[in-house]
Amino acid sequence: MKEVKSPKKPLLYYYGIVLLIILAFNLLVAPLLTGNQVAEVDYGTFMDMIDQGDIGLVQVEDSQIIFTNKDETKVYTTGPMEDPTLTERLHNCGAKFDRVVEEPASPLMSFLLTFILPILIFVGLGQYMSKKMMEQAGGKNSLSFGLGKSNAKVYVQSTKGIRFDDVAGEDEAKESLQEIVDYLHDPSKYSQAGASMPKGILLVGPPGTGKTMLAKAVAGEANVPFFSISGSEFVEMFVGMGASKVRDLFRQAKEKAPCIVFIHEIDAIGQKRSSGSAYGGNDEREQTLNQLLTEMDGFEENTGVIILAATNRPDSLDAALTRPGRFDRRVPVELPDLQGREAILKVHAKKIKPAEDVDFHTIARMAAGASGAELANIINEAALRAVRNNRSIVTQEDLEESIEVVIAGYQKKSAVLSDQEKKVVAYHEIGHALVAAEQSHSAPVQKITIIPRTSGALGYTMQVETGDKYLMSKEEIEDKIATYTGGRAAEEVVFGSITTGASNDIEQATKLARAMISRYGMSEEFDMVAMETVQNQYLGGDTSLACSPDTQKEIDRQVVALVKKQHEKAKNILLNNRSKLDELANYLYEKETITGDEFMNILKGGADK
Repeated sequence: MKEVKSPKKPLLYYYGIVLLIILAFNLLVAPLLTGNQVAEVDYGTFMDMIDQGDIGLVQVEDSQIIFTNKDETKVYTTGPMEDPTLTERLHNCGAKFDRVVEEPASPLMSFLLTFILPILIFVGLGQYMSKKMMEQAGGKNSLSFGLGKSNAKVYVQSTKGIRFDDVAGEDEAKESLQEIVDYLHDPSKYSQAGASMPKGILLVGPPGTGKTMLAKAVAGEANVPFFSISGSEFVEMFVGMGASKVRDLFRQAKEKAPCIVFIHEIDAIGQKRSSGSAYGGNDEREQTLNQLLTEMDGFEENTGVIILAATNRPDSLDAALTRPGRFDRRVPVELPDLQGREAILKVHAKKIKPAEDVDFHTIARMAAGASGAELANIINEAALRAVRNNRSIVTQEDLEESIEVVIAGYQKKSAVLSDQEKKVVAYHEIGHALVAAEQSHSAPVQKITIIPRTSGALGYTMQVETGDKYLMSKEEIEDKIATYTGGRAAEEVVFGSITTGASNDIEQATKLARAMISRYGMSEEFDMVAMETVQNQYLGGDTSLACSPDTQKEIDRQVVALVKKQHEKAKNILLNNRSKLDELANYLYEKETITGDEFMNILKGGADK
């Protein structure tokens, strides 16, 4: 899509032009109209010009002396002095005693030309600019300086416009939006059947999943103008300006119909209105929302204007905005699955030069849970790594390393661990991997490293599922908690002491255990009763407890008991495989990074050194 930018000049630009006109008038035009101006000089300058013979005409009066230079191109005046030899010296320097032809202009004429006329020009231009800005602001009811103008970016179709083929991994969303494209191409087909398209379509999903790109793809496929504006741009300092911007946006859309209007982050103006509390509302935001509701209701049938909006917080939107007749179709734009991630990687890989042996399926499996934006970043990081290594071809190793960069940050080459710390980290990471490998519900180990990262991790163990998983059983979650505790368990088994290296493991294990009891109904005491509610599922999934203090204490007790049980299970696994734990930890200590295949070969057989 190509953005159409209307020429906008700031107010200072116009006032600068006016000042330049006035300056040019005073410097160029006024002197031509008033003649040569008389310059006042001191008597010493007059005497210097006499000594230099630079006096042409001279006129001596009682109150002043008027004279010109030798070429008679400039006129000067100075005050008289008691100087008996003045006449003789003027005669000797060749001055002519005569009336100076060029006299000062009339004071009245000078006043009119240098003061009144510039003011009239200034006022006239000011009135003209005020009228123009009033028209741009949306009419007489809008304030000046464009405060009532929507400032929406307008795009038109270009040869490089975004199409549905450029958006991968969101097949269901594209299928739902394809109907909109068909309607914009042939609205009469729907009119004959008595059908009408939804007035508004709400794209909901986590950040980075391609909601904006989908909206642009709809406009690109339909070959219609595309208006783009952020919800926060409607909010102004002056009350009523947000509503004015909404009116202006819809006016422009109707003029260019058929077209698409896309509102980013509509929750900025579409949040639920307050119940009338004197302290809980925002009058400006609510007025803007009310105007948006009115404009959407005011659309005539089949005008060809489709409203698309995107948000990460659909639960916060006002019910009047999401009712049928307004945003009456919700299109989920979720995180891509395995097949979708692979397709997205291949789309972004068109911009680079991948090696022939690059396996995007493996990369997609390693990038489980990544959004489209994160996958694009992975491809870009791989290309940057190739350039740093003086290569133009991106290899499989570049892509795998870029995933680690996104997950754990860059390798921290300045961090030098002592031998003891390095040994503790090696046992810690092997503890995770060994506990995972000895359980039946854990994902296979892909890679183990003890190279410190910029995120603060001194090492990590990467596990990769063979495919996407949408459900987790109670046994799988318990095994996952045991895997999280495996690092601390290894420290206890081998060194008899513990370190701070398990802080993130503790956080993740606790979060899973609490979710089992308070949200997933995996507790015999509470059965299928929800003790927590999820808020903002697309923005981190924050939770809030909805139970009594006594119940909260019981939940805490069960969480502690569950984590302790899995911790003991992890220690027993490591004790039963102590020889393999030592062998694997020593191998990792030497190599610093090992693959999942190397790990399994040693675990099932012996080290191939």
